[in-house]
Amino acid sequence: MTAIDRRIDPAGTVAVVGTGTMGQGIAQVALVAGHPVRLYDAAPGRAAQAADAIAARLERLVDKGRLAPAARDAALGRLTPVAGLAGLADAELAIEAILEDLGAKQQLFTALESVVSDGCLLATNTSSLSVTAVAGALRCPGRLLGLHFFNPAPLLPLVEVVRGFATDQAAADRAYETVAAWGKTPVRCADTPGFIVNRIARPFYAEALRVHEEGAADPATVDAVLRECGGFAMGPFELTDLIGQDVNEAVTRSVWGAMFHDPKFTPSLAQRWLVDAGLYGRKAGRGWYDYAEGAPSPRPHTAEPCRAPSTVAVHMGRPGSGSGPAGELPRLIEEAGITVTRGDTGADAPPGGFIALPDGTRLALTDGSSATVGSPVPRIWFDLTLDYRTATRMALAPGETVSPEAVRAATGLFQALGKKVSVIQDVPGMIVARTVAMLADFAMDAAARRVASPEDIDTAMRLGVNYPLGPLRWGSELGARWVRDILLNLHQAYPTGRYAPSQSLMRRAAAEEEQFSS
Repeated sequence: MTAIDRRIDPAGTVAVVGTGTMGQGIAQVALVAGHPVRLYDAAPGRAAQAADAIAARLERLVDKGRLAPAARDAALGRLTPVAGLAGLADAELAIEAILEDLGAKQQLFTALESVVSDGCLLATNTSSLSVTAVAGALRCPGRLLGLHFFNPAPLLPLVEVVRGFATDQAAADRAYETVAAWGKTPVRCADTPGFIVNRIARPFYAEALRVHEEGAADPATVDAVLRECGGFAMGPFELTDLIGQDVNEAVTRSVWGAMFHDPKFTPSLAQRWLVDAGLYGRKAGRGWYDYAEGAPSPRPHTAEPCRAPSTVAVHMGRPGSGSGPAGELPRLIEEAGITVTRGDTGADAPPGGFIALPDGTRLALTDGSSATVGSPVPRIWFDLTLDYRTATRMALAPGETVSPEAVRAATGLFQALGKKVSVIQDVPGMIVARTVAMLADFAMDAAARRVASPEDIDTAMRLGVNYPLGPLRWGSELGARWVRDILLNLHQAYPTGRYAPSQSLMRRAAAEEEQFSS
């Protein structure tokens, strides 16, 4: 058994190079797990400042009752700032958290390689660069891998363990076991642009920006719909303000470039303008929203109270299509005291059927197309929800030929179900449906390409960005045929390749159809 095959000793020294917010967080995690930690930063005095900052963090944990004073004292006794790389010679694991520059990282690891032992595991915390490229300059590239922590590292459980093209399997296993011993949740990942989370999460931001750029809804309304209708913890505009518009846009551009400008990853012009203007979000005092003292809180568009119709007609989906994701709505309408009659569905109706309002306007779950284009009768799309019973907001998109009276009737219908209603412009796929369909497709494609296992993909998206469901599970619950059809209609509306379904999704949908037909 070689030195690198061994699991890192629970008392082995961990070196952290780069002492910004992320470096400090990683050092704190290793300290609390029982390791001696050496801190190094190229800026003179920065490592000592970081040690003081970590001590203050541990003190706050003691004040909150989350860490015993004796444990704090023991941890601080293991923390040592060093003035040069030579002070890291006894490290068993060295983690780099410096600026996102390939040349700088290669130079650092080349220097580290001449200092540490051959058994020392080398790890980069890069979020956007190729682990394979970082290792390319090394004498022994097999011992370098990615350990991508999420900020704040002491709080967020997820760590992506990224195996580069040259990374030894033993090194990846050793890192995985070490991270798990620290109480984190590691997931294995191939070295692909964005790894798991930053690759699959791109549509969450991109589709919201696209809806805004088309003038369909303002940022506050998009955020509210994705939170209160889609079940996401934060909307994309408030989340990117928190992350930093410059940081989020840089990751988007990095993934887009690494994917050879694949249209599925195209950055947003609106976000580019925000970055060019220096409106980076919370840290700048203004981004999509204004964070100045006394600034008004963002207010989504919410319709005024409207009268619900006393009766509606429910036309079920075509044979074989099922009732679709909105199948619970007729029951909810009846529970609200509205009379529901049943009718047949014509060949021109959406697969999941529709609800006929008293004037004949059709109310249906969006199928990814425009509510106006190609419809023989006036129709209003409503958006996908995580759960139609518990959702507190509904988005409606009326076609151009829909009367104001019909919009009020549809609004009143959902208000009778206890929902706030946001009426947006007619945009294909609306907000939640297009976002979730793209997330599910990205996840299916990543699993098919062996970026990570299906289980690790769903775990990463739940823990890394706090999605209410893993996108693969969500796609499975919606059905591959439904996801495929949403994207095919979006692809027809925007024939750029951005919404073309992946081959993995097409195969799953075909298998579903075969299963039904048999």
